[in-house]
Amino acid sequence: MSEKHIYKVIFLNRDEVYEVYAKSVYEGDMYGFVIIEDFIFGEKSSVLVDPSEEKLRAEFEGVSRTFVPIHEIVRIDQVKKRGTAKISSPPKKAAGNVSAFLMPDKN
Repeated sequence: MSEKHIYKVIFLNRDEVYEVYAKSVYEGDMYGFVIIEDFIFGEKSSVLVDPSEEKLRAEFEGVSRTFVPIHEIVRIDQVKKRGTAKISSPPKKAAGNVSAFLMPDKN
């Protein structure tokens, strides 16, 4: 009997953090990309509707697989059950006393 796996994938997309659930996640033939297939979303008929999950459902509707650049992947977890897919803002970085060096123009 084959065990069905569910993966929670957290990745960055256009300055937002996407958290999605899928049945298949693997390294693709295109170098530097992770492929996410068979997205799992909640039931459409449920009384309580999460607008973030609905936005993700609409964005990935009709998508059989998506290619995410490996440097945008934050984390991939194998989980026992599906959670709520969501879009969130990245956490704010703490202000510190470290600053970048200014580079001179090469004109």
